[in-house]
This record gives sequence, C-alpha cells and structure tokens, in this order.
Amino acid sequence: MSDPEPSRIKHEDTEEQIDKMEVMEQKHKLNEGKKEKHDFKTQGTKAKKLHTCSQCGKTFQNKGNLIVHIRVHTGEKPYTCTQCGKSFIQKGDLNKHTRVHAVEKPYACSQCGKKFPDKGNLKRHIRVHTGEKPYTCAQCGKSFTNKGILNVHMRIHTGEKPFTCTQCGKSFRQKGDLNIHTRVHTGEKPYTCTQCEKAFLKKGDLNKHTRVHTGEKPYTCTQCEKSFIKKGDLNIHMRVHTGEKPYTCSQCGKSFRQKGDLNRHKRIHTGEKPYACTQCEKCFIKKGDLNKHMRTHTGEKPYTCSQCGKSFSQATGLSYHLKVHSDEKPYVCSLCEKSFSRLDHFKQHQKTHNKVKDHVCLDCGKSFTTSSNLKLHQRIHTGEKPHKCSYCDKSFTDPGSLKSHERVHTGEKPYHCTQCEKSFKDAASLRHHLLCHSGEKTFNCDQCGKDFISSSILKTHLKVHSDERPYVCSLCGKSFSRMDICKQHQKIHNKVRDHVCLDCGKSFNRAACLKEHQRIHTGEKSYKCSYCDKSFARSGQLRVHERVHNGERPFKCSCCDKSFTQYGHLKSHERLHTGEKPYCT
Repeated sequence: MSDPEPSRIKHEDTEEQIDKMEVMEQKHKLNEGKKEKHDFKTQGTKAKKLHTCSQCGKTFQNKGNLIVHIRVHTGEKPYTCTQCGKSFIQKGDLNKHTRVHAVEKPYACSQCGKKFPDKGNLKRHIRVHTGEKPYTCAQCGKSFTNKGILNVHMRIHTGEKPFTCTQCGKSFRQKGDLNIHTRVHTGEKPYTCTQCEKAFLKKGDLNKHTRVHTGEKPYTCTQCEKSFIKKGDLNIHMRVHTGEKPYTCSQCGKSFRQKGDLNRHKRIHTGEKPYACTQCEKCFIKKGDLNKHMRTHTGEKPYTCSQCGKSFSQATGLSYHLKVHSDEKPYVCSLCEKSFSRLDHFKQHQKTHNKVKDHVCLDCGKSFTTSSNLKLHQRIHTGEKPHKCSYCDKSFTDPGSLKSHERVHTGEKPYHCTQCEKSFKDAASLRHHLLCHSGEKTFNCDQCGKDFISSSILKTHLKVHSDERPYVCSLCGKSFSRMDICKQHQKIHNKVRDHVCLDCGKSFNRAACLKEHQRIHTGEKSYKCSYCDKSFARSGQLRVHERVHNGERPFKCSCCDKSFTQYGHLKSHERLHTGEKPYCT
C-alpha cells in the first residue's frame, strides 16, 4: 500500500537535493580543471601560506574561506532570506536561494501542475508519476529515479558515512540525517502539532502524529482490511498472516515478529528487570507491567463497566467481568457438561477429571494443577509475603488475601446476598452465607451425627472429638486446634490490638472481636434462634442457647458419662475428679 502524499513530498525534497548535488559535482569538475591549470601555471613558484581549521584539520589557502568553514562547526548562519526566513552560512548560498522566490518556472507537470525552472528538473520529476527508475545499483539491483539518490544508496554497500557529528562523533550517510541528529544535542524540535502542541524532531514524525487527531489510517492490510497510521505498523501486522518471525533468540531458539518482543524476551534469560516501582521497589521486565502494577498503589481503575459502573485496573478484568452480564459460557466440559465463561478456568477444570497435577513442589512433593497454585504454595516454605497492606504492616502471600484484608480497613463489602441484603468482604464468605438460606447441611459428623453446611466447618468441629491441638504458642505453650486462633492468641503476648472501635476507642486483637463489640453500640442482635424469638449479638451465644432446645451436649467427661452444653462447664466438672481447686489462696 502506498502513501502518495508523503511520498510526493519526499521525492520533491530529494529533487532539490539532487539539483544541488549535481551543481556541486559540476563545480567540483570545474575546480579540478582550474586547479590543473593553476598548478601548470604556478609550477616553481613559492607556495602560499595555508590556514588550518583547529577542529577538523582541514586547510584553506584563503583566510576568508576558513572563516566561512568554521561556521559549519559553530552552526552560525548569518545570511537570512527576507522572504521565508531561511538562513545560510554563505552569502552565495543565500543568493542562489533567493532565485527560488524570484525565478520563473515555465515548465509545468501535466499530471500535478508543479512548475520547474528548467526542462531537466521537470524530466526528473515526471519519473515520480511514471515510476521510471533508470539508475540501477550494480550490487543489489535496486533502482532509483535520480543518479544522486543512487550515489547516496551506494554508501550502504561501501559503508561510507561522510557526515560526522562534531559533538558525539556519530556519522551519517546523508547531510539531512546529520542535521536531524544535531537536534538531539540542541533539544530543538521545530515541528509542532497545532492541536496538542507536541513537538517533533522530524517533519515526517509530525505528519504521522497528526493522524492520531484526524483518525487517518492510510495503510490498509490487503488480507483483513485492518488499517494503520504508520507503514511500519502495517509491515509488522502482515507477519500475522505470513507467519514470519524474523527475530530469533540465540539462547532458546524462540522467534518473534518484532525486535522489541525479542529484546523483552531476552530479559527472561538475563534476569534483567529494568522497570522498578518507586513505591515498593518491585521490578518488572516490561514497562507496561510496571504501569499496571502502579495502579495497586494509586488505586486507579480506568476500565469501567457501562452496565453496572464497576471499575477495573486492567482491561482483561473488565473483559472477564462483562461475561457476568451476558451469562455467556461458551466453554463446555465434555465429561460433566459444566460450562465456563473463561478458557483458562475451563482448562483448569478439565485437569480435575484427568487428575493432571503436573506442577510439583520440590520441597514437600505436593503437586498442583496450575503453576500459579504451586507458586502460592511455595511461599509456605519460603515465608515470602510480597503483598503488603497500605494501611498497616501486615503482609500476604497472594493479592487476593491482601485485597480481602484491606477491606477490614476500608469497610468495603462488595459481595451482597440477594436474599437478606447482608454484605461480605469476599466471595467465599458470601458462598458460605448462602448455605444458611438453603438450609442444606450435607456434611455429617460420623462421631456425633451432627450436620454442617460446609466441609470446613465439619473439619473444625472434628477437632472437638479428637482433642487434636497442633498449633502451640511458643511463648506460653498453650495449644490450639486452629492456626488462626493461635495467631490471635499470640497477639495477647505481643499486646497487638490493631482493631480500634471508633465509638469508644477500645481496641481489640481481632476484627471479629471488634465487630462483636460494636454491636453493644448499635444494639444489633443478628443471630436469631430457630426455635424461639430470642436473638443474640454473637453466633457463639446462639449456639449455646439452641442446645437448650435441641438437648445437644457435645462436651463429655472422660471419667464418667456426664455431658455438658459448654466447654467451660465440662472443665469445672472435671475438677471434681481431679480434686483441683484453682481459686483457693
């Protein structure tokens, strides 16, 4: 696909350069001829004093020529055109330039109307329209419309770069490229966008940029009709259709469509992570990953659902969320007919049928269906907790736990029960709560026959029968059946009470204790007895009370057949057998 307008401008600019080059070549030939005549005439005469440039070592017979030459290094252009403001090093160059404004151009192009001062220039210009390229490179066969362009092209093969930057020593094949490069040192960006005032080094870059505002995409794919602002972007896109991946990793042989993708991939081998977070010092291979990560600190969620207003930090999160509204579940399991909205969830589900657990922990041998689950598990061994709470000093192994924890500080409860309007911090708590409405208790204790709504509650209950208390406090030796209770107990020793009541200032070592305490202020009694109209502020109080109705006595004495409704009552009774009198002085 061609870009006619930029191409025309480029050719026209090149024509002016070629005209100048051909004039310079003719001058050079004349000067050579004059030099030969001069040498012939002055043989045997005394040589004139030479004037040498202190910056590049070039010599001149005339001091005035040296002064003019030095302007190449200083960048001074004292001769300015009064009509267009263009400046020149030499007065002669200005005189030549003024002819552009004054000269008659009698030769007009019949196709585009452009005029030229002589027939030769018109002839060269017409090749832009006809496509004629009479000048062919003997080394690679590439053809050109002008001899001057061929001469410049030949420098690719010869490696000649005659135009050198005086500031950094970098060399270029064309003077125009050097002029553009010097702007890197001067900071000059002469081409400014009229719409957003963004400035550019090159006019071509400005032309490409303006397409962002106009929406113009002149480069169209012939296979899928997708359009692009830049020709380079089209060329890269075409590799999707051709399958071409010209950039190959020398270490693992993996190939890529773009050089940038290869450079990023190489960092996997080198371990380089050049993009560091200024807030938590976490490093990333890609800048895009850093930008996404920064949103965890800023809280920015730029992707908003148009249907419910929920916002997301990443576009993928919004894409997955939209499927909630559509109820679309295109991925169906052929074994159990369960359907999924996401392909990754579907693939993980299939592993449950195939019992594929190909991700094995090298420390304990435990296996997992996904690499992410293995990674989370390994943090148990390493103790790594990379996800830090922005409100307190607490850290977590995974981002989900952090997010759920931070809701303790923010008070956010985004998961709402549709049956009783109760809200929860996380989805698991909501799912657990919904079982209360269903009344279904499918998990049965084989020792006492009691039924439970979830396997986790049954698991906790079984410890009552086994007396298993694997979690021991290192400070006082007290043991616990649950890890979370042990951790809360340890806060008593550390005197950590990080949950503060905003009404009275009283502090607690657990969020649950604070929540129960706050009901004193609110008067809330959300736990209702299913046998009578009595209500309670705490779930534990309700459980004890309901034993009055159902006759349950889960705490049995090991010495006699007596049983009790509460653990404390059992402990008091056992002292009758042991003779222990703890309250005697």
